[in-house]
Parts: sequence; structure tokens; C-alpha cells
Amino acid sequence: MKKYIFIIICVLGSLLLYLQVKASTKTQGIESFPDSYQPYLRELVEKHPNWKFTAMYTNLDWNYAVNQESIFGKNLVPKNYGDSWKNTTPGQYNVEVDAGWVDSSKQAVEFCMDPRNFLNEVRLFQFEGLSFDTNTNNLEGIEKILYGTEFYNTKVSYFDSSGNTINMNEKYSNLILKGGQISKVSPYHLASRIKQEVGPFLSHSSISGKVAGFEGLYNFYNIGATSSAEPMGAIKKGLQYARDGKGASQNIKDKYLIPWNTKEKAITGGGIFIGSSYINVGQNTIYLQKFDVNDDRSGNLFSHQYMTNVLAPYSEAKSIYNGYKNSGLLELPMTFIIPVYNNMPSLAVDNPNINKNEFVQDNTKVYCTGNNVNIRTGPSTSYEIITTISNQYKMTRILKGKQNGERWDKVILDNEIVGYIYQTYVTEVPAIEIQKIDISIDNTTIEKGETKQLKIEIQPKEAENHKIEFTSSNPNIVTVDEKGNLKAIHSGSSIITVKATENNVQNQIEIHVHSKVTGITLDQDKIYMQVGDVFQINAYIEPEDASEPSFVYESSNMQIAEIQQKGVITAKQIGETDIITVSKENPNIRAICKVFVVRKMEDTEIHFDSSLTVNSLEISGIDYDENIVANIKDKITTDLEIEIVNYEKQILQDTDKIGTGSKIRIKEDEKILREYQIIIYGDANGDGKINSIDLLILQRHILEIETIEPIFKKACNINKNGKKPTSVDLLLIQRHILGFQIIEQ
Repeated sequence: MKKYIFIIICVLGSLLLYLQVKASTKTQGIESFPDSYQPYLRELVEKHPNWKFTAMYTNLDWNYAVNQESIFGKNLVPKNYGDSWKNTTPGQYNVEVDAGWVDSSKQAVEFCMDPRNFLNEVRLFQFEGLSFDTNTNNLEGIEKILYGTEFYNTKVSYFDSSGNTINMNEKYSNLILKGGQISKVSPYHLASRIKQEVGPFLSHSSISGKVAGFEGLYNFYNIGATSSAEPMGAIKKGLQYARDGKGASQNIKDKYLIPWNTKEKAITGGGIFIGSSYINVGQNTIYLQKFDVNDDRSGNLFSHQYMTNVLAPYSEAKSIYNGYKNSGLLELPMTFIIPVYNNMPSLAVDNPNINKNEFVQDNTKVYCTGNNVNIRTGPSTSYEIITTISNQYKMTRILKGKQNGERWDKVILDNEIVGYIYQTYVTEVPAIEIQKIDISIDNTTIEKGETKQLKIEIQPKEAENHKIEFTSSNPNIVTVDEKGNLKAIHSGSSIITVKATENNVQNQIEIHVHSKVTGITLDQDKIYMQVGDVFQINAYIEPEDASEPSFVYESSNMQIAEIQQKGVITAKQIGETDIITVSKENPNIRAICKVFVVRKMEDTEIHFDSSLTVNSLEISGIDYDENIVANIKDKITTDLEIEIVNYEKQILQDTDKIGTGSKIRIKEDEKILREYQIIIYGDANGDGKINSIDLLILQRHILEIETIEPIFKKACNINKNGKKPTSVDLLLIQRHILGFQIIEQ
């Protein structure tokens, strides 16, 4: 019998040892976490690939752990918080456990203990491993954390026990960095802990050095500052610890550098205390220092807790996050140790600030009706963003908001993330959805300017009244309205997409716009050439976006002048002929240029001043301020007769202005030997001026409201690149008018 008892004892001992080892089991990787954790962690890794996650399986039952942390006085909240945060049990409600602090509600404990509530970029830092890391910890990062406090970029001074001021040549950031190196605790954690415990001011009683009876003593982390109903009771207890360690042995006092009668000893010694008392015994995250659920110390769970403020990890996490973010350190490798409990609820408990009466239970399939819509941890833009979803994303609404003003719904996404979405972006999925969209039209090629309607059939029939959207891949070619009416704007092709707003069902059809040739214009209607001359004539199809812009050139008398299909005319012998340009699409559309071949002039018979640019039968380079007939005649040396006409073929007098389209005629015995056409760049109507009228003419041409003759198109091509004028040329004319940039002729 004794043998069997011995065996049973051994088995039980082994089982207890197994459970103890299992309690401290830690495994890395997202896959090592329960399913309810994983979607949040994947979202974080997508943003920060260098972050690593370690699952710490506590092997504690969730309800047991919550009940242990809900013992009166173990977790506190400020007295001015709402009742949802406070223990409302008669006899315990609003009882000040510490000055201004009362016992927290069970809901508050559940909310703050459930790690799934804080798996977002900001609050995650309560799970950050807190050991010193030479790769990430530096003075710049510490200063960023201290920014906004009186510690920031400030040299240290303090009072000794006699009230004398001691000035150091080091800043607080230097002391914190050295304290982290010695204690092997992250100095970022120490800096954040200081901000959390004593706030932003150097005058805080715990570090002022002026508290009566505790002069010249400092406690930056409020170590030993346990709850007390006495005014300043907690602070005095902390300063008593700074003086003598509250009766600690000399070895302990030496270890923690007690007494903390200098700020350097207080910062470093307190860091050693935090490191040895918490971080080095398995409580190496802010969360674990608040909630003692790691059994690495072999027992005494829920007792070794650094702080009583139930929200301390929540608020400290944001401070640490801001420090990392401001330091540009968020992309460095970091490890987060996150607890897991047994029998956790499927959904985490909501923030006590969230009023349940503002929601009704729901279980409706909904979809998102906006792009880049944020899913948050609570029903307000003040809560952290968990993830972002796009239009048509489907989810399940589990709570429907009925708040006054902004309304928010609680949803579960397809990837199991739970959060809140602004109700404006939520639409219910119909019981019967569109499954297919058929599109038809009698002809997929339509004429420019024509309007046609698409024929749409929805399947099933019961969904035919559901909303659909029409879009055009190129509205400059074809526009489409909300009823499927098409309008052909310009030649080309565009894909029309018809899509159900309730899901991703869609269909497409390609529409081609045909633009008929309506006319042909030539940049010359009459030219004078000498035997042997070669001249380029240019034809322009109207409209410019015609679908078949090809044409052919013909000469009515090849003996007088012949023409190549590129528009190059060669004068053969004296006489007259017609150059005929015919549209290939419609032979009835044509244009004619008269060609007069005259005797050849010798080079000595005419000379142009070098300031003029003579290109075949076109002349440019005329100074805009000197485009007077007399000035132009002075630049031409010849014994022949000079006659200048405007673009309407009216003879100009010596005092008249020369404009675009004007022609210089060289005559002999009243016969024209040569005719040169003038271009004034920027002059779109031939009056020799550049003003707002030209702007209007070019604008109407660009908008296809009114066409202009080829010579004026050339004059409006301010860039002189041979292309049709655009809005860029319009801008250059405008700058000329305003005197910002004169057009070069």
C-alpha cells in the first residue's frame, strides 16, 4: 500500500512540475497564438515586418484570473471616472483606497486584462520586452520620449539634505541611458515610467527633494509608494523607501543604491529595482508588471504587482509608442510577449466607456460603401485604428448603433477582426443579391456627338431594382450617366463597366466612337512658284479627331506641277494647275489649291534682312513691336514691286500692321512672281496684335467649339513643334499678354 501511495505522490509531483513548466511556456510566431489573436497580429506584421510576437501561455483559467484581479483594492481607477469603471458594490462604491482613487469594476479589469483589446499599433507596447537593447536604445530616442516635459533637454539639478542646490553637467536623458545600461532595463521604458509616475513637472513631490521630513530624497518610479488614505501617504511611503528601503537589509540597500539622495542614484537604483524585482523574474512587460500572471517565480501569482492603476499599461503603451514613433524607431526589430489564457471568451469585453444602451444586438451581413474606411477599437475617431477596409468589403454587424449624432456599428470582418465602423459607410446586404449583369447595345460603334442607351438585364429578376453603377474608363471618349446613357465625345475607344453596389458582380462592354470626316482644309489656297521650286503643302482633316484622317493629293496638270503623296509640289514649267486633295473616306470631300508657275527669279533680284526667317514661302521672325508695313518693306531689297495684303487679301498701307496670314507679293508688270505668307506667333485672327481676343479664339478651338484656319493653327503653336495648339500654348499667350514672358517670333 505504501508503495502505491509513493507512486501516486511521484505522479502528482511530476504532474505539478509539468503544469508549472507549461505555465511558463513561450512560443514564437503568429501561428502559435489562438485564432482570435492571429488576424490582429497579421495586420501589425503587414505594417511592421520586423516585429516579432511571442505567445506566453499562462495556463490560467480566464475567469479565475479575472476574479483574482478583481479583489477589492488590487486595481484602482480615478474617482472622477464614470460608474462603469468603478466597483459599485454597496460599502465599496467610491471608497478611496488611495487619495482620489477607488476600486475598479470587474468590467474594467476584464477590458484591461484581455490582450486582444490592445493588438493595435499604439497600445501593443504594453507587451514590449523591456530588456536593454544596444541596437535601439539611444539618447535621441530618450529625448523624444521626454519631449513635452520639463525633463526634456534639461541638465540635472537637485537639493541635498541640507537644502543646497547641486548642479550636474549631465541631462536627464544621460542619467536615464546610464541607468538602463546598469540595470539592463530599456531606458525607453524607464523614461516612459518616469512620465507615468511623476508626470511632466520637476516639481512633483516624489522628486522635488523638498517634502518635509524627507528632504534631499528622490523616487522617480514611486517604488514602495503603496496606497494610503493619509494625505500624501503614498508619496511619503515612497520617499521612506528612498531613505532606508523600508527596513531592507544592507545588501539590498547596496544593490539598489539606497539611499536615493541624488537623482542619479534614484534613477539608476530604481531601474535596478525594476529590473531585478520584475523584468528579470519574468515580468518583463508593462502588462506583466501590472497583472502578475506569469509563474516564472514559482507561485505567488497576482501578488507581485508594480502598480494599482488598472489603466497604467494602457496609458504607458501610448507614451512608449509616441517615443518610438517620434524617434523613427518603429521599423526596428522588436519582440512583443503577449499572454494567452484558457477558456477566454470568443469576444473581448468592450471598453467601459462604451454605453451598451446605445446599441442593439444584431446579426446582419453588411458591406462597406467607402474606400479606405477605418475600423477602430471603439465607436469614435478618438479610438485607435485596427485596420482599413475598402468599398464592397463584406462583414457581419453584431451591434447596431443608435447613438445621437454620429452613429457607429460593431462588426466582425471576414478575417475575424472585431471593431467599430462609422455607420455612414455601412449598407445591409440584400437577402437576394445580383448574380449576373448582361449588357447589350445595337452597335458598339457610335458616331461622335451621338447619344445611345445601354440595355441592362439583371439576374435574378428579383434583384433587378437593386442599385448598379456605371463608369467609363475614358470619359474624354465616352461619358455614361447613372441610367446607362452614353454620349460620344471624341473618337477612340472606352470600356464601360456596370457594377452592382452590393457586391463585386460586374460586366463590361467596349464602345468605339467614330468621327466622320466633314471637311479638308489646305494651309494654302493659292501659291506662286518658280520653275524648279519645291514647296510643301499641308492638308488638315476636319474634325481633328476624325477616325479616317487619310487623303490623297492630285495635280490637274502634271506637266505644270506634280505633287507627291506627302504634299511636296515640284514646279515643272510656266502655267497654272490645281492641286486637289481628296478624303479617302468620302471622295466628295475635297480641297483645291491654285498653283501658278512663273519665271525663275535670280538670287540677285531680291534680298531679305537677316532678322527675318524665310522658310520656303513663309516668313516669320518679325519683331512684334515692328510689324508695320513700312518696316517690313525696309527689310526687303529688290527692284521689283512689293505689295502687302492682309489675310482677307486687302492691300495694306505703309502705316498698317501686318498680321498672321498677311502676304508679301513680289510683282513684275502687275504679275505676281512670288508670294510669301506671314506668321506672327500668338496672333490668332490676323490683326497683328496679341491680346485676349486671341486667347478666346484659341480656347474655343481647343474646346472644339470653333475651328480656325491652318495658318492660324500654325501661329498658335507657340512651341513651334509642328503639333496642334494645346492648353500649353494658351498659357504662353496669356503670359505674353501679362508681360511675364514675351513670345519669340
